[in-house]
Amino acid sequence: MELFAVPDLPEIREGDDLAGMIDERVDLRADDVIVVASTVVSKAEGRVFDLDDFPASERAEAVADRLAEIAGEEKDPRFAQAVIEESTELLMEAPFLLTATRFGHIGVNAGIDRSNVPDGDLLLLPERPSESAERIRDGVAADRVVVSDTCGRPFRHGQRGVAIGWAGMPASRDWRGERDRDGREMGVTVQNVIDELAAAANLVAGEGDGGTPVVVVRDWAFGDHDGSDNHFREVEGDFVRQALREWTFQE
Repeated sequence: MELFAVPDLPEIREGDDLAGMIDERVDLRADDVIVVASTVVSKAEGRVFDLDDFPASERAEAVADRLAEIAGEEKDPRFAQAVIEESTELLMEAPFLLTATRFGHIGVNAGIDRSNVPDGDLLLLPERPSESAERIRDGVAADRVVVSDTCGRPFRHGQRGVAIGWAGMPASRDWRGERDRDGREMGVTVQNVIDELAAAANLVAGEGDGGTPVVVVRDWAFGDHDGSDNHFREVEGDFVRQALREWTFQE
């Protein structure tokens, strides 16, 4: 398997043909996987906003005041309002905002970015990332696209690349019913390959001002496995989410 960044992409702005920009810079193959950072997808789709676009509600004021008390520094209630509007649920309101986005992703601050936004204050995640991935797929020579973001994980320090949208491939390999090296039938293993591809691509893409937002994964095969598009856990089977609903932060 080989991974390489798409070179020389300019600053992406609303209305840019992101798929065309990728396709003209790389000699893509049909079986390549293109991993595209959500930041450039959002910029092309006009998801850049100013804080003033989110007048604070009473709830946002209360959330910001609570966070300011914990952190010992001022928090802008307009940012809290943006997070509330981009979320279906606030799973935690302290010591930080852990939210469920409208498309099912769980992350801090609804994935709203305040860095690398030259034309505004806030960069929101794509509204429907899998539809974004499908549109990019329609405009490039490759058959598979993953839209990625970076976020932390429970029980781990630091951030990693994760998939928030995908097109042209299943989200997971289903190994159930296949045999392990000792001949035993596997009964529970489902491998989330789009997250793994996003994490691998993030190593190549990098972070900060030297980052490159699009990575091509070449010579990777899904293999002869059953596939599944299950990616985000359903609420009924997400016991961590259910536990968080009952949990309260204590200083």
